[in-house]
Amino acid sequence: MEELAGSRRQQEHLHLQHHQPFAAAAEPAAPGMIKDVKPLAKKDHRRGTSTAERDPKTLRRLAQNREAARKSRLRKKAYIQQLESSRIRLAQLEQELHTARAQGVFFPNSGILADQGVAGKGVPIGGIDGLSSEAAMFDVEYGRWQEEHYRLMYELRAALQQHLPEGELQMYVESCLAHHDEMVGIKEGAIKGDVFHLISGVWRSPAERCFLWLGGFRPSEVIKMLLSHVEPLTEQQIVGVYGLQQSALETEEALSQGLEALYQSLSDTVVSDALSCPSNVSNYMGQMAVAMNKLSTLEGFVRQAENLRQQTLHRLHQVLTTRQMARSLLAVSDYFHRLRTLSSLWVTRPRAPQEQ
Repeated sequence: MEELAGSRRQQEHLHLQHHQPFAAAAEPAAPGMIKDVKPLAKKDHRRGTSTAERDPKTLRRLAQNREAARKSRLRKKAYIQQLESSRIRLAQLEQELHTARAQGVFFPNSGILADQGVAGKGVPIGGIDGLSSEAAMFDVEYGRWQEEHYRLMYELRAALQQHLPEGELQMYVESCLAHHDEMVGIKEGAIKGDVFHLISGVWRSPAERCFLWLGGFRPSEVIKMLLSHVEPLTEQQIVGVYGLQQSALETEEALSQGLEALYQSLSDTVVSDALSCPSNVSNYMGQMAVAMNKLSTLEGFVRQAENLRQQTLHRLHQVLTTRQMARSLLAVSDYFHRLRTLSSLWVTRPRAPQEQ
């Protein structure tokens, strides 16, 4: 019996060794001792290689890819925000345009926002038929800009009369200059959309149109007008102001000559082969294509004139003191305000009854 039991225990032991080979091969650990365990390298499941095995070039490329993806997400977010802001702004402009038409600011058969004081009398200041949507939006934007301009001039005048320190007065002057820079951006949209509307001056009062040059004022004439408002000038300021006036005058003459040459070239293109009979359709369309290309040059002339006006104001700010620049801005504003008043008085003047 004992031999049978021993044989059975030996068979069970062999059976366990067969099914647990690793356990059979493992050496028993001594009590109270812990075997050293080697740390496993961190695997990158995407590539099948460990982080330690990557070379610096690969790591740098991965970092660049992550940074590019981050910037792409930021650009996409900014673009979406810009689209939403543009959509809201467009809706506001359409609403203002609709309100202006409902209030009678737009005259029948006329496409110009009229002066409110004259509009109440039913006297149109000016306008053209078939106003484009870009021109209409520019008129609305210009009206809003003019209202803000009145407010800024009122605050600047009050600050000047209170004899504020130069530092405080400087903030008012910079706000006015920034407001003039904003008009450059508004005009840029009109240049792209309807440059003829801008240079025609129908968005200005009739008296202002008499002095209009490429959609705005002549910088050299404004400098000449300001000289009596900024005295006394130091010798260095006199040299700077007159040098700026001479530079502006030369640029104006160059632009005017270029514009005159463009008009002459455009006229020659339009009248070319105009009296041929029968008319050649292909030649006619070719001439119109050439004329269209020449008209695109007109936008460049207006942009250069706007840049000249903007640079003149900022360079005057560098030459003059803060108080002199404040008086200059007020003088320019008063000048155009008087021209608008003159226009209103002219169109509403009493007229003698016509003789039968």
